[in-house]
Amino acid sequence: MQLWFSERETDNINVKWKVEQTLYSKKSQYQQIDIVEFTDFGRALILDGIIQTTVYDEFIYHEMIAHIPLCIHPNPKKVLVIGGGDGGTVREVLKHESVEKVDLVEIDKEVVDAARKYLPELAGCLEDPRVTVQNVDGFKFVQEKTSYYDVVIIDSSDPIGPAVGLFAKSFYKSVHKILKEDGLFVAQTESPLFNKELITDVYTGIKEIFPVQYLYTAGVPTYSIGPWTFTLGSKRYTKEKARTLNKKIGLKYFNEDVQKGAFLLPQYIKELL
Repeated sequence: MQLWFSERETDNINVKWKVEQTLYSKKSQYQQIDIVEFTDFGRALILDGIIQTTVYDEFIYHEMIAHIPLCIHPNPKKVLVIGGGDGGTVREVLKHESVEKVDLVEIDKEVVDAARKYLPELAGCLEDPRVTVQNVDGFKFVQEKTSYYDVVIIDSSDPIGPAVGLFAKSFYKSVHKILKEDGLFVAQTESPLFNKELITDVYTGIKEIFPVQYLYTAGVPTYSIGPWTFTLGSKRYTKEKARTLNKKIGLKYFNEDVQKGAFLLPQYIKELL
């Protein structure tokens, strides 16, 4: 008997994935957590029925959410990652030599524990002495400090359940406050085909708070039909001043050309902004 996992994109679109086996399944305090093995994309983390990452293509998303902002900042030392309990974003952040401290704030400890056991390619980096994992609410966490971080990365799940507050304008105001005077942040902001209103609202809110704002894209096969977006807000630095990375740090997707090309938007996305 074949087992298939079906993920709902819209009311009219489902995408199916062939499953080899289920490795982990648990209902936490916040959400349903599953780790399965897909036939083609390998192990995958699924939260409340939505795929968060697969070992086959996770490098695209994690390199793009981490290296774009970290290259725009000239000297990132303290980095906050909100969400991203699988550890993939933290792994990429640690590739920057200037980084001295990474705080991972993931509300659901069960996600981190499951990733440590079943997704070591991503979560193994959480043992690095520069990393501190805190299982608290990210929305509340950003209200506790002022002018502390150089870069904040919001690696949230979809805007349902525990991640809803991470897409609100009030949250971005708190992020602005927790950043240093030259800090910047980035957030994953969903599909420009299926989440048009969300992208428009988020970009408008960030534009009212940060003097510099950008939206950039990447194609992440796991996530959606079409491109995926990231929205960046900066207090000072612009994409034109981005640093180049040492090619020896082990990247599979990101490079200098991608750094520039990611900001070139098709007309239908420009119109959303």
